Amino acid sequence: MTRMIGADAAGWAQSFDEVLERIGGRFGRAEPRRRVEAYLRGLLAPVERKNGWQLAEAAGDATPDGVQEFLSRVRWDADAVRDDLQSYVADHLGDPNAVLVLDETGFLKKGIKSAGVQRQYTGTAGRIENAQVGVFLGYAGRHGHALIDRALYLPKSWTDDRARCRAAHVPDAVAFETKPALGLGMLERARAAELPFAWIAGDSVYGGDRAIRRWAEDHRVGYVLTVTSGQRLAMLPVTEWFTDQVDARPGNAPPLWQRLSAGDGAKGPRLYDWACVPYRGAAQGFQCALLVRRSLTDPDELTFYLTHAPAGTPLCDLVRIAGRRWTIESNFEQAKGEVGLDQYEVRSYPGWHRHVTLAMLAHAYLAALRQAAIGGRGHDKPRRGSAAPDRARDPTPAGRSRRPASARHRGDPALVRLATTPSAAGKTRPLATADPNGQTTNQKA
Repeated sequence: MTRMIGADAAGWAQSFDEVLERIGGRFGRAEPRRRVEAYLRGLLAPVERKNGWQLAEAAGDATPDGVQEFLSRVRWDADAVRDDLQSYVADHLGDPNAVLVLDETGFLKKGIKSAGVQRQYTGTAGRIENAQVGVFLGYAGRHGHALIDRALYLPKSWTDDRARCRAAHVPDAVAFETKPALGLGMLERARAAELPFAWIAGDSVYGGDRAIRRWAEDHRVGYVLTVTSGQRLAMLPVTEWFTDQVDARPGNAPPLWQRLSAGDGAKGPRLYDWACVPYRGAAQGFQCALLVRRSLTDPDELTFYLTHAPAGTPLCDLVRIAGRRWTIESNFEQAKGEVGLDQYEVRSYPGWHRHVTLAMLAHAYLAALRQAAIGGRGHDKPRRGSAAPDRARDPTPAGRSRRPASARHRGDPALVRLATTPSAAGKTRPLATADPNGQTTNQKA
């Protein structure tokens, strides 16, 4: 048993080293590379909260100054690390039939200075609260699921007040974008990164957006997107359209409803009755349809989805894709509980993206370790190397890191307790930085 635990620990440490190797080229000097290693180790360590003080303590620092400087002033590009995260997920969780899932989550905050904060509805609290809201893209395939992209939502109360934006280091070029528009940008980045996927899922915030559906149809990507009962179909609300279709069915038609599971939940299979009614063709070889979910306990409780799928896709596959949407809720719960996704102590726009990106990378590492532990992809798969040339960039203020040279041993057992794995090398590239007024420049670290 001791030998097996030792072998596992060695494998986990090797996997962590691969993560560091993959992102190392994004940090031009040894000092910030040591700092990012300490930061990731702190996120993975079993500390009570992943805030500045406790991350500093885990790194052996006397104060959180070095942690705060790393998130706010040291020159590095969170979007470049995001690109590396996506290549890491493709290497270790990649699946040609994977589902990209759009959703948002809230970060409860006090005060008015944190970028994007205002009183707004957040599902985290289930009500209107003072909060930041982040839009996220999840990746769900047969090898596992993880978060792969993020954007801080800036309400109009922020983007209409440029002085307030500059105080939070929001670049002047960042204008108001709706949550679906932020999500569409993430889908485009995932496609540009050549991530393997075949489907898109999301709730009605994203399903009701015509631009997202049109994007998927233009790129021959399937979708199963939730819509509200007021969504219009052939000039009618979907409720009326569906009722008309049911009434028009001939008496000898096969049964409309089928009882299927949308996947396992906390209490077992998520069983519902499902019906699917095609309504028009799309791109050649594809079919659009209305998918309807009916509660077993309350037959009047219906949930509607618009779908776009290869012609002949069986109902059970559409139901399975619909169920994949819940994976991102699991991702949020795990990332907040295991790697401190919501435990940051930064107010700036760049600082939010930096912390959240590293937390997502730590969470993806755990997802890959879990998959390797149950006999999945593991270390055998060839590594893709660094991500494609930089796409959208995170403008961040430049500065210096002051991390002491007390780096922890790579085989630190504190990492092993949380862990669940692996990665590849990245090149040093020009990094987009910004001065405090948000003006972007390209510099080599």
